[in-house]
Amino acid sequence: MIKTMAAAALVAGLAAPHVSSTINVSTAAQLIAALKAAKPGDTIQLADGDYGDQFIATTPGTASAPITLVGSAKAVLHDPKFKLGDTDCPSGQTGYGLWLQGANYWNLKGFTVTTSKKGIVLDGASHVTIDGVSVHDIGYEGVHFRKSSPFGVIKNSSVYNTGLEQPGYGEGVYIGSSNSNWSCYGTNKGKGPDASDNVQVLNNKIGPNVAAEGIDVKEGTTGGVIDGNTLDGTGEKNENSADSTMDIKGDGYKITNNTAENGFLDAIQTHNLWKKTGCGNTFSNNTFVVTNKDGYGVNSTNQSQCVSSKSPNVIGASNKSTGGKGLSKTPTTPGV
Repeated sequence: MIKTMAAAALVAGLAAPHVSSTINVSTAAQLIAALKAAKPGDTIQLADGDYGDQFIATTPGTASAPITLVGSAKAVLHDPKFKLGDTDCPSGQTGYGLWLQGANYWNLKGFTVTTSKKGIVLDGASHVTIDGVSVHDIGYEGVHFRKSSPFGVIKNSSVYNTGLEQPGYGEGVYIGSSNSNWSCYGTNKGKGPDASDNVQVLNNKIGPNVAAEGIDVKEGTTGGVIDGNTLDGTGEKNENSADSTMDIKGDGYKITNNTAENGFLDAIQTHNLWKKTGCGNTFSNNTFVVTNKDGYGVNSTNQSQCVSSKSPNVIGASNKSTGGKGLSKTPTTPGV
């Protein structure tokens, strides 16, 4: 009697379907091998310990069978091989703690990434969930959704001590790419934006000592949610125009229920950098502590550019801000 799908497939002369498995690893070499061997539905279980090497995932999972990489905070990934000055475009990237290339539908859970040029980088990797991960002591940005990595989630995680080598590029969570880098990471052969859309940043602790913005949302991205995060801007360096705890240059984001304090100037800034983007965002139920006497809770510049098909940003009266010049440079909206 045939009791399994695999046995049935063998009788029919077909390839047996993959049976999900758990791959236990305890060394860097085993982790490299597991990342290459993983198939949809598999779980890579990290034992506590130090994992020092270049870790790259390229195999996609599926919606019904994601691939999971999981370990405790004592499972520590880092890359000792990076060299300053190596190119990041279009190839030759080194020094990433964990790099997902086209690895859709992955779940990253619980472990630590540290002492790397960049922490976790997603390139063309959609539907990736980062949950309860710690990223710290990083040369550049902590976590980057890049090269059209939409529908990602980072939640319940901590990011701190970033920008140790390049403070102006030391963002905590970075969504999309600057239009000056779309030749590397943009759509339509580099003519369109980096479409890392619909990314959710939920219930994370970001900072202190994130040298650039705690959350940087780039122009050309759309539809994300930033909710329930605690951001401490202590240690921002004000290099490369990084003088706010959050920078919102994309469209249609909902920024709600966050707490932000100790930004270099403002808690949040919006900007219109490309084709009148930086519009249609809603800010509500956030709490800000502004320590710079010239700062605002929300400094929404160039609202006049958000016209025609682009709706102005909405700064709800439900936000609360102490210190500086007040909650908002522009009028707030009651009932939001």
